[in-house]
Amino acid sequence: MAEKKVRVLLGTRKGAYVVESDSKRKSWRVGQVESPGREVFHVTSDPRHPGHLYAAINDWMFGPIVKRSTNWGKTWEEITTPLMPATQERKPEFDTSGGEVQRPKHAITNLWHFEPGHADEPETLFLGVDPHMLFRSDDLGKSWVAVDSINNHSTKTDWGPGAGGPCMHTILIDPKDRRRMYVGMSAAGTFRSENGGKSWTAANKGVETPFLPHKYPEVGQCVHHVVLDPANPDTAYRQDHGGMYVSHDRMANWERIGKSIPTFKQFEDDFGFAVASAPALPGRAFFVPLEGRSRVTVQGGLQVFEWNDTKRSWRALMTATKIPGNYGVHREGMNTDALDPAGIYVGTTTGQLVLSPDAGKSWSQVPFQFPGIHSVHVVSPS
Repeated sequence: MAEKKVRVLLGTRKGAYVVESDSKRKSWRVGQVESPGREVFHVTSDPRHPGHLYAAINDWMFGPIVKRSTNWGKTWEEITTPLMPATQERKPEFDTSGGEVQRPKHAITNLWHFEPGHADEPETLFLGVDPHMLFRSDDLGKSWVAVDSINNHSTKTDWGPGAGGPCMHTILIDPKDRRRMYVGMSAAGTFRSENGGKSWTAANKGVETPFLPHKYPEVGQCVHHVVLDPANPDTAYRQDHGGMYVSHDRMANWERIGKSIPTFKQFEDDFGFAVASAPALPGRAFFVPLEGRSRVTVQGGLQVFEWNDTKRSWRALMTATKIPGNYGVHREGMNTDALDPAGIYVGTTTGQLVLSPDAGKSWSQVPFQFPGIHSVHVVSPS
């Protein structure tokens, strides 16, 4: 019988990594780095095709690059990038209608997030990019089509860039209904589709925007990350620039929950980037509080808090004294596995991978210095 592995996929400032362990999650092996020296904003797996991984690479010289592995990261190949022809020339499509001056039809600054399609659509992929665009492929990345229903949304004139640019960084598909989708963009907010992406509705009611004159606009919120509750996808947890939120009605309404964390009493906002949920812990979500001005951990150390949605209460899983220091955590820098007890994984912008194999009771650090970590995605053994 083949050994069942837990795999942690890391996108970093200088390459993509696959880190492996067994179900005990006590010792780890770090595999060979892919695309060393290149920014990798996101690495994810495709559960419909075991062993298939996708990497969103952003090279300072050659631009955005999409790579796929079909053998758990042992080897990788470049596949088609949106707005690029299916060749190795890596030249964008051009618009020659303006006469002698040739201008690109579009320009992608960075690739941000891959999302495999629903289980009922085994060849569908979604890709979110900067600036504020969603692409869809129905042939596993051989070709891409812009989803103009959101890319040219009627509210787009009120969207703005976040500090990281005008990025589409979150794509969610309801596991119970493939027609229901969500996207999150900075600084535009969250949007919901009930018809597979044919049309979209802004879904930000109740979310405060402390940086705008109007505190509760329809759009313009700087959402940082959103996850669905694994047991009840009508419930979502959200980390915004200005707070931590929960929704129980498919993001139609949001309720702020983070201000009651004792850590934030000395700060104006319950700020952070990362939020995660675990299949073995339905009704709970995990957040990493940060100080909004500096973007680093508060009170002198890394902290992880658990929100219990049933009890309507917070619990500290890791206090600042456990791993002292000033750490940053990006929006996709925290993830969980599907084991029981749940594993919680936090990657920092200074290259530490911290984990708990027992739902937050104990914590350890993978003994390897990674480059700054952009994204953490965990593949559980099947």
